[in-house]
Amino acid sequence: MESVEVVLAMLLAVVASGWVGRILPFGVPLPLIQIALGAVISGVFRHGVTLEPDIFFLLFLPPLLFLDGWRIPKVGLFRDKGTIIELALGLVLFTVIGAGYLVHWLIPSMPLPVAFALAAIVAPTDPVAVSAITSRIPVPPRLMHIIEGESLLNDASGLVCFRFAVAAAVTGSFSPTRAGLTFLWVALAGIAAGVLVTWAVSRAHGALLRRFGEDDGMPILINLLTPFGAYLAAEHIGASGILAAVAAGIAMSYVELSGSASPSTRIRRNVIWDTLQFSLNGVMFVLLGEQLPDIAREALHPPGGGAPLDPWWLAGNALALSLGLVVLRFVWVWVSLRLTILNRRRLGQQVFKPRMRLILATSFAGVRGALTMAGVMTLPLALEDGSPFPGRQLAILLASAVIVVSLLLASVALPRLLRGLEVPPEAEAEQEEDRARHASVTAAVEAVERAGRSHAGDPDAELHAHAWGTVAGLYRNRLRNIQLGEAAGPDVQAARQAEREYRLIALRAERDTILRLGRRREISDEVARKLLREIDLVEARYRES
Repeated sequence: MESVEVVLAMLLAVVASGWVGRILPFGVPLPLIQIALGAVISGVFRHGVTLEPDIFFLLFLPPLLFLDGWRIPKVGLFRDKGTIIELALGLVLFTVIGAGYLVHWLIPSMPLPVAFALAAIVAPTDPVAVSAITSRIPVPPRLMHIIEGESLLNDASGLVCFRFAVAAAVTGSFSPTRAGLTFLWVALAGIAAGVLVTWAVSRAHGALLRRFGEDDGMPILINLLTPFGAYLAAEHIGASGILAAVAAGIAMSYVELSGSASPSTRIRRNVIWDTLQFSLNGVMFVLLGEQLPDIAREALHPPGGGAPLDPWWLAGNALALSLGLVVLRFVWVWVSLRLTILNRRRLGQQVFKPRMRLILATSFAGVRGALTMAGVMTLPLALEDGSPFPGRQLAILLASAVIVVSLLLASVALPRLLRGLEVPPEAEAEQEEDRARHASVTAAVEAVERAGRSHAGDPDAELHAHAWGTVAGLYRNRLRNIQLGEAAGPDVQAARQAEREYRLIALRAERDTILRLGRRREISDEVARKLLREIDLVEARYRES
């Protein structure tokens, strides 16, 4: 019963964080509010939970990473694959080396392998934290795609470095060759496991559907269970469950193009995934906040009776490490960008020089999150000889502080760096959308006309002619609007915006009328829900356009 109460308290804290963020007179990122509420639950009410890393990885990461891999734009992911791999692999290794020596220089009492382990676990950016910070900041689309792609792929390299740094600290030995081979297996086998699980599940589901049919909720449940299957399959063979979940999501985006899911299933599935994403994101940060009071207490007052640590000394080292991570990221991004520009000039290709503000924004966007916390909690308690693992509580506290400081730095720096920043529009994406709309509407007109002509000799041919003429006229009107939009000047854009506003006014009037009729019991609640759903779907289309 107590566990159920704790879960309900965390969900209530997620709900409360949204209201707190709106009530505060100044902007505070939602993850920081959720961390603070988690700390209040644990520190004030003494009603927190202990973070179990294995359970945390299994319950939270597969669905969130699966959804991120599913929804990330694949065109941007593959277009900038070189830059993303540089950040996901090269930057992580560069950060592990640079931050490891920085930690050892700041805290000489911490052994170098432990310093490297701490650097490895804070090197990867967290996709959940990145999404949470950038959700309320107007980030240029291409920069957002690169940051998301990096955060989805850099976990494997960071966790492999962490694993071998811990092994070196425990056993005193390290093999670069073994580490390289292990990384290749962890990454490639994890990606293969995710793709194979998604493909197998979709094929089996399709075969059973064609032969036996299914209930309405079954495809949604299968979709929700797929990331867990991919994660567990990869972990079972010693590969990266994180990369498996990401690969399963990317594969799912291509499976979805087969059109096997019904429209109602897609609508309900999106609603369920949005709710699940919001809930799990919030609970992750609340859970992170619940760990902070105990971590700080054990670091400042060691349980073995050791000398307490100075809080200001801890704060200074945490800030120095956080700023060091930003500097290392800036150096890597700037150098790799200069090399890319030189290479393109050598090949005679067109060169685009981003402004320094954009490079700084990329540097501050390296946000750490609950993945870092769960990883650092897996540090062993003792060495092979039975002696306590050196600097364990200090490493955990520093990792926790880096998470909070990175969130603070990003929330303060990114809005200022990106405000008024002019980025070339992605005209290619807009042209693709116009072409797709034009092709789909043209196909619809032709299909309606063919169906109408097939009833030419029927007794009710006049009825069919009127019906298909009305529908075809609606689609032709849409086609004219699309053709106007392809060469849209200021007047046409203003006219389309005015039409959109009038459409929304009309839909609100429709909704108010349906609600009034329902309150007066002039229509049943079932009819009211059906009509309101139709109005909501149409309104959502106009609000997204």
